[in-house]
Amino acid sequence: MKKIVFFIIVLIFFSCEKDEYFPINESIIKTTTSPSELDIKLLTKLDSVTDGEGVSFFILPDSDNYENIPQDPLNPITSEKVALGKLLFHETATGGNPKTASNLFTYSCASCHHAAAGFSAGVRQGIGEGGVGFGSKGENRSFNSIIPTNDIDIQPIRSPTILNVAYQDVMLWNGQFGGTGTNEGTEANWTGIPENALGFQGVEVQALKGQDVHRLLVNKKFAKDFNYKKMFNKAFPEILKEERYTRETAGLAIAAYERTVLPNQSPWQKWLKGDYNALTNKEKRGAKMFFGKAKCFKCHNGPALNDKNFYALGMGDFDDTDSALVQDDTNFPNVKRGRGGFTNKPRDYYKFKTPTLYNLIDNGVFGHGGTFTSVRDIVEYKLKGVPENIEVPEERLHRLFTNVQSLRENQINNLVLFIENGLRDPNLIRYVPDTINSGNCSPNNDVVSRIDLGCE
Repeated sequence: MKKIVFFIIVLIFFSCEKDEYFPINESIIKTTTSPSELDIKLLTKLDSVTDGEGVSFFILPDSDNYENIPQDPLNPITSEKVALGKLLFHETATGGNPKTASNLFTYSCASCHHAAAGFSAGVRQGIGEGGVGFGSKGENRSFNSIIPTNDIDIQPIRSPTILNVAYQDVMLWNGQFGGTGTNEGTEANWTGIPENALGFQGVEVQALKGQDVHRLLVNKKFAKDFNYKKMFNKAFPEILKEERYTRETAGLAIAAYERTVLPNQSPWQKWLKGDYNALTNKEKRGAKMFFGKAKCFKCHNGPALNDKNFYALGMGDFDDTDSALVQDDTNFPNVKRGRGGFTNKPRDYYKFKTPTLYNLIDNGVFGHGGTFTSVRDIVEYKLKGVPENIEVPEERLHRLFTNVQSLRENQINNLVLFIENGLRDPNLIRYVPDTINSGNCSPNNDVVSRIDLGCE
């Protein structure tokens, strides 16, 4: 509280001069406006929930501030890696290992993680190979009816966003990717994940394994045919040339890029840095609810507004309908057990990783099973504390889900506004390349997508 008082005194002292700089909690914050009474209350709330650290606890670094972006010690971020990874992530020419020949070079990482949908899929179930169409934000992507079902690249759980993955040490809803930190002690369950044993963190493991799972192919021929050799040379000069143009280096470049994809231009981030006009008064009141009575901050905290824990909140799974196809070879019962499906520990059954809330409104579908279609629906679900999934035993539900307090209608409205608008970075397109080296359409290159995306 003393820091907040000091902060306010300094603001008053400099109230006649704009763009002044002063230290707060060892961070340099730029203030462009003076705080109102509501701002001061919110600042005080942030101070109280962070043991005095305040706004600096929540600030995301600039995307080129590599020193302050969490990274894997085995894969230091460099501008050359990021530049290469940015292109490879969106490059449909990486789609070089399809099950159906006609799908060659028609899909990419970004097919299921694109900027238009907040770097998620924009539909309940992301589709790589075997998908057609895009729409305006991925909402029109569907299964290609002439492709055999088993040849379609789909997963039995909703595609998560890559926003803020730098603040995760494990990846996937069950956290199985990653060989350090959170996954220490789970080594017995790393069968089929040799990258974990190499000591890589989750972002790197995901970028490596994803190439296999999603039928991508990067090798020397790819690098030569699509003019990527020079970029690989700049990104990995320390690696012998015969080992330089590979799945491994491609994965490390993609992971480095993903770590820089941060929603640091959202109104909330601007407010944290001293622009008190970045949020409306209703959004500020919603933020007070978020960090107060609604208890959202208990799980959604830190710069990414997500912790590294797993919780059972009783949300629904895929239900094998027109909007979500569950294939026979996905071991779906295990998928539905969440973290427990990986650790094989009953206490972990039905627990899923806390997602970031940034750009949530752009996703279009919510929950690990995509069973919610609005931010308000999922907020009200959490506040009511009544499980959607009858398979989840009551004793498995987390107390933060069942032990809730009621909010008034206007409080819920403000909370939703804060999540939808305050946490939305409107300029994610800056993370998308203008063109890719192949000249193909991106993020998809099938005939229907090319029309939707204006590539024809």
